[in-house]
Amino acid sequence: MATNKTTILNLPEEELVHPGNRACAGCGLSIVYRTGLKALGRETILVVPPSCLTVLQGLYPIAATQLPCLNVTFASTAAAATGVLGALRARGKTDVQVAAWAGDGGTSDIGIQALSGACERGEDFIFICYDNEAYMNTGVQRSGTTPQHVLTTTTPITGKHQQKKDMPAIMAAHGIDYVATASAAYPLDLYDKIIKAKTISGPKYIHVHTPCPAGWGFSARYTVKIGQLAVETGLFDLYEQENGNFRLTGASQKLLGKKRKPVDEYFATQTRFKGLDTEKTRAIQEEVDQKWAAHEKAAAGIC
Repeated sequence: MATNKTTILNLPEEELVHPGNRACAGCGLSIVYRTGLKALGRETILVVPPSCLTVLQGLYPIAATQLPCLNVTFASTAAAATGVLGALRARGKTDVQVAAWAGDGGTSDIGIQALSGACERGEDFIFICYDNEAYMNTGVQRSGTTPQHVLTTTTPITGKHQQKKDMPAIMAAHGIDYVATASAAYPLDLYDKIIKAKTISGPKYIHVHTPCPAGWGFSARYTVKIGQLAVETGLFDLYEQENGNFRLTGASQKLLGKKRKPVDEYFATQTRFKGLDTEKTRAIQEEVDQKWAAHEKAAAGIC
């Protein structure tokens, strides 16, 4: 990360998302999208598959986004971004940033083949996944990144049986130069990571934890609080992996050597976790504790 981190005082004033768009009240994506476009800037072409973001953008002839945006099929986001890059090269345009922006379903499930291929080829674009942990736009169906035990409209009454897919780790395994995580609750951290990604050649991947009031079952006024709790409990970590070097950032980095909040404090805020019992919660807490023990050792230089 840059030494001079962005503050609210030096964040660009220009807004590239119109207010009064079609996002739900309290939508975490609204925060992520507004901040992300400030970082990307006007010289950007967006590539977006079916998702909550296409709803936020609005219905023709009304559009919330003040940037060129190519709406594509679910599976083809990274492939379409590759095509846009090729067209820009053919026209000799080297000063335009291409950003693919998809939900967790369009990233970890339906769109993963095209994304993996683009990373293997070394395509020069930023891929941003806003992870609200289900297919929210179509009715809260479970996705590969839905956490274990969460209730959705397509899970058993006991919740999802499978573990959450670790997309940032999957992307890092491709050997790309920059992988980062961010959160809607910490928009300035996201801003700085996108700014950094713009300076790096080749594929860049940023995974953003994005609370969803409608799908997670909480009041719209608590979006930021719940995003913060996910980080403060250690369930979601803010980090970046640059050239293979991993380091915690922002609020997660500040947790090193300190006591984290218990995970049940996060679970209690959302109805989607109502299937959790004491035994399952204890098991999750142990997993988080083990993960953070590894973080502490790494920070101390202990292998």
